[in-house]
Amino acid sequence: MKKRLNNKPDLIILGSGSTAFAAALHATSYGARVAMIEKSVLGGTCINWGCIPSKTMIHAALFSHEARLGAAIGLGDWRDQVDVERLALHREQVVLNLRQERYLDVLQNVAGLELIKGTARFLDSRTIEVVDRRYHAERFLVAVGGFPRIPAIPGLNEVGFLTSRSALLLKSLPASLLIIGGGVIAVELGQMFNRLGCKVTILEHGPRILPSVEPELSEALQEVLVDEGVRIVLNSSICSVAGSAGMTTVSADVAGVSHEFTGEKLLIAVGTAPATAGIGLDLAEVDVDRKGFVITDSHMRTSTPGIWGAGDVTGGMMIATVGAREGVVAVDDMFNAGCGCPMDYLTAPMAIFTDPELGLVGHTEQGARQAGFDTLVNVMPVSAIPKSRVTGHRAGVIKMVADRPSGRLLGVHLICHRGAELINEAALALRLRATIDDLASTLPVYPSMSEGLRLCAQGFSRDITRLSCCAE
Repeated sequence: MKKRLNNKPDLIILGSGSTAFAAALHATSYGARVAMIEKSVLGGTCINWGCIPSKTMIHAALFSHEARLGAAIGLGDWRDQVDVERLALHREQVVLNLRQERYLDVLQNVAGLELIKGTARFLDSRTIEVVDRRYHAERFLVAVGGFPRIPAIPGLNEVGFLTSRSALLLKSLPASLLIIGGGVIAVELGQMFNRLGCKVTILEHGPRILPSVEPELSEALQEVLVDEGVRIVLNSSICSVAGSAGMTTVSADVAGVSHEFTGEKLLIAVGTAPATAGIGLDLAEVDVDRKGFVITDSHMRTSTPGIWGAGDVTGGMMIATVGAREGVVAVDDMFNAGCGCPMDYLTAPMAIFTDPELGLVGHTEQGARQAGFDTLVNVMPVSAIPKSRVTGHRAGVIKMVADRPSGRLLGVHLICHRGAELINEAALALRLRATIDDLASTLPVYPSMSEGLRLCAQGFSRDITRLSCCAE
C-alpha cells in the first residue's frame, strides 16, 4: 500500500487531468513528493469528456460515412441505421479502459504521488484547504482546466440545452440539432451528428466558421460540410431561445434580418471558461485576465512566486499535448531553475478532427507579417496529391508560410485526409528550422498524403502541374 504524504508535500497540484498528471510524473522524477487534488473524476476533461469520447464518436461516424461511399462504388448496400445504445457502450468502454490504464494504474505504481479527493481552495499563497484539512507547500501548480462556456442568452436557462459534455452522453439521436457557435467543437460534433443521421444547423456569429484558422482552410471545410448536408448560417446574432412541444427555437438576427430556427435539441458550443471561480486565487494574489484565465509567463509562472499555472486554465492552446508540456515546463522551472526551458508554442501542432482533418502549426500568414517577417506563401489544392485520387479524398488545401530571405518554413496549415497525421511532419520541420528547399528535396513514400508537403514546397519555385509522378 502506498505511503501517504504528510501535509507539506514538495508540490501540490490542483487538478488531475493530462496537464496535472504530466507535471506530477515529471516532478517525481526529481524525487519530489507530490499531492494531486481532484474534486471530480480522475483524468480531467480529455479522457472523460473531451478528446477520447469525442474522437471515439467521430471515428464511429466516419465508418458510417465511408460505408456510404463504399456502397456508391459497388461495395454493397448501406442500410441507414445506428445502434446508439451499442455505440454509447463502446464509447464508455474506451474511456474506462484508458482511464484505468493511463491514470488509475499509474497512480498506484508511482512512489511519492498521492491523490486527494475534494475541492481545493487557497487560503494564502502557501496554504490550501481541502474539505476540512489544510495543506502547506512551497510550490503549487494550478491545473484545474475549464468547462463549456454558457453565454447569457434570454430564455436559455428555460430549455434543456446540451454542451460538448452532455451531447456525448446522449442515449438516443435527435432528429435535428441546432448548434450555437462555429468553432472547433461546433464543426467536429456538427459533422459527427450529421453523419449519424441528424439534421444539423450551425449558427455562427461571425462571417466564417473557425475564425481563428486560415481562411482558405475554413472555406474548404465549410464547402465539405455543406455538401454533406450541414446547414451553416453565418453572421447570426442570437437574440433569444424558447422551447415548446419538445422542440427548441432560436431567434436570431442574420445580417440584419430576423430569423427563427427550430430543432429537437440545442447544443451550445461557444468556447471554454476557466474553472477558477471559488478556488481562492484572489487570496493567493494570483492575477487572472478579464475572463478568469490564469496569467502566466513563458515558464508558466503566475504573478505569485511559488505558484504556477498550466493547461486550459491559462487560456492558451487548449489541447492535451500542449497542456502536458506546460506542466513539464512548470516543473522544470520549480526544480531546475535556470534550465532555460520555456514553452515553445510555435512548433506545437494542433488538429481539428473533422473529415477532412485540419492540421495547424507555426505562424499564420498574418501572424508572420505581424512578427516582422517578409513572407512567401503558397497554397496548393489537395487534389494535386496523387494519393488523393486513389482514395477519393480530394477536398482541401495545404498552405505554407516561409521567410523570403532565408526560405525558412514559418507555418503550415492544411485540411486534408489524415491531416492530423501529416501535420506532425510539418511540426518536426519547423522545430528543426527546415527551409522550403529542404522539404522540396525530401523523398516521401509514393503514393502517400505526405507527398503533399513536398509538392507544396516545390510549388514555391515551380509549376507542380508540369511534374510527372515521383519527379524530383
